[in-house]
Amino acid sequence: MEKIAVISAILEDPIKSQEEFNDILINFRGKIKGRMGIPIREDITVISIILTGKLDEINSLTGKLGKIQGVSIKTAIGKKEI
Repeated sequence: MEKIAVISAILEDPIKSQEEFNDILINFRGKIKGRMGIPIREDITVISIILTGKLDEINSLTGKLGKIQGVSIKTAIGKKEI
């Protein structure tokens, strides 16, 4: 069964990390239901991603995004299966 999740990402140098970040998201485009990005300053962008998927798929995306230098990730996963 699938779960719903919200991934919050802070890109501390979006000019350097945004391309790699987006390349990873492309591989999960069928799971992503929504995305919102807010540039806070020139050197900080905050992105929220809403997705549905199996727990291992959510963890895979979170792990890949978390390995990008200058990117901080936090994930909230709903308890209810959908």
